[in-house]
Amino acid sequence: MAKSADVSIADMDGSEALPRKNGELVFEAPWEGRAFGLAVTLNEHGIYEWPAFRDQLVAEIADAEARGIESSYYERWATSLERLAISRGLVTPEELEARAEEYEHGNREEDWE
Repeated sequence: MAKSADVSIADMDGSEALPRKNGELVFEAPWEGRAFGLAVTLNEHGIYEWPAFRDQLVAEIADAEARGIESSYYERWATSLERLAISRGLVTPEELEARAEEYEHGNREEDWE
């Protein structure tokens, strides 16, 4: 039987372990909490099994370290989420880029199709 997302998340250790302070999750900015919540929700809706996300996160962290890329834990988390969303056909790279551009310039539309 597969572990629940809560148990799988709690079991993450090493480089993929979530930032915590006094046992509580730590988010430095609102977008980090939203990215966390989105990853968990997609897992809970069967878009991917948690080990697939964890493995992608471990690979992203290792790649950033190997290439000397300065990035936060949640920047790697978001990149992992983006790559899984693309690989699962939830969004195309072009759609993702367009949405990021809209947010960056404050031109996003609230009415999603």
